[in-house]
Amino acid sequence: MYTHTQSLSVRFRRCDPSVESLCLLFILNPCTFCSPLFQTHYSDGDYIIRQGATGDTLFIISEGQVKVAQQKSASEEPVFLNTLSKGDWFGEQSAFQGSFVSLVSLCMHLCLRSFKQLIGGLEEVNNKQYDNDELKAKMEAEAVFFSSVSLSDFNVICTLGVGGFSRVELVHLKSDPSRSFAMKVLTKRHILDTSQQGHILSERRIMMEAHSPFTVRLYRTFRDSKYLYMLLEACLGGELWTLLRDRGSFDDSTTRFYTGCVIEALAFLQCRGIVYRDLKPENIILDQRGYAKLVDFGFAKKVGLGKKTWTFCGTPEYVAPEIILNKGHDCSADCWSLGILIFELLSGSPPFSGSDPMKTYNIILRGIDMVEFPKKITKSAANLIKRLCRDNPSERLGNQKNGVKDIQKHKWFEGFNWEGLRQGTIDSPFTPTVDGPLDSRNFDCFPEDTSDPPPDDESGWDLEF
Repeated sequence: MYTHTQSLSVRFRRCDPSVESLCLLFILNPCTFCSPLFQTHYSDGDYIIRQGATGDTLFIISEGQVKVAQQKSASEEPVFLNTLSKGDWFGEQSAFQGSFVSLVSLCMHLCLRSFKQLIGGLEEVNNKQYDNDELKAKMEAEAVFFSSVSLSDFNVICTLGVGGFSRVELVHLKSDPSRSFAMKVLTKRHILDTSQQGHILSERRIMMEAHSPFTVRLYRTFRDSKYLYMLLEACLGGELWTLLRDRGSFDDSTTRFYTGCVIEALAFLQCRGIVYRDLKPENIILDQRGYAKLVDFGFAKKVGLGKKTWTFCGTPEYVAPEIILNKGHDCSADCWSLGILIFELLSGSPPFSGSDPMKTYNIILRGIDMVEFPKKITKSAANLIKRLCRDNPSERLGNQKNGVKDIQKHKWFEGFNWEGLRQGTIDSPFTPTVDGPLDSRNFDCFPEDTSDPPPDDESGWDLEF
């Protein structure tokens, strides 16, 4: 017999257009979810919702299964009604006529108030559909174009930067010199010798999916027997580190703008469970408008929401305590690094620095409260830095209930135009001089690479390039 309660339990599945619309809302504005959406693990037999409870939370199953059962009276055994699996949801009822029991599951959940606020934005989503279709068509055309180009289609203009096992060259299309790019060239043998294959593959996967105005785009990759090639967006405004070096330090307004750009980038990554792990001025680059973007995702890793990783990596002055102590870390490590970045931009140097990495780590473990702040750092800025750099990751601003919104609502950001930043309508504090797509004046000069070609590597670890 198909009872009313059975009908109710089936209705919890993928049939509610409002819940389905959450997927579209997430695609258009994923950072909307960073604050209200949480993840909880339930063991076998755990009651997620008991019969008769008031529903104030929407649950979406991300892993495992949940059993639905009903108990008609206190003296009777619960009757099994249904099993919900990954992608199903429940919890939007005002009162429940059945219980939801975990069979070992992982559930995303958000309060119904937040759910209604999100769904309230669906009219805006529908209004944006035309724009979204245009964007989709543009990206599809872009994908077709880049899939058709080869290494021989580019001319090298000059070198923009040199790393441990890579160079970044400014290149342009032979067929259209007005289209310039940054080509990152990595030596395969050096990657193998230093066991960096995992980092390189992770960098590629993350950057191919990272389509944010505040992260540098990776359009496609190439490979041959000696090198890997990453075709990147050319941001010709130079490194933020170079500007900081030339000016010594920034005022509050300038620091606020660049920090805002970084926060938008980190929010984009956090929504996807990606920890960046190498935040510093050298990895922030300016486009021709003066807007800042994150570049170099060599240490970035897709950890997943609610999960941790234990890899030791990062720049010593920016490493969070839990990384040093090998306690496992997540996106909250980037909140720590954000506090260090703000301190360095305002003062000209990071708060923790020793004569060697081990001494720096020991100074970091003493804590931010042991640091003497320069007078040029205002009280509100100091408060923000200290709240970002708490030793306990769960106490850090940006890693609590409201996510990055807590950072954005901090007093130091009072009056800052976040929407204008996202739309690119506010002026940057510094507009670089860039005379065309081949102008490299904002980068240091590097000599031509005259070293002998490296040995071949045909082991195949890089096939996805």
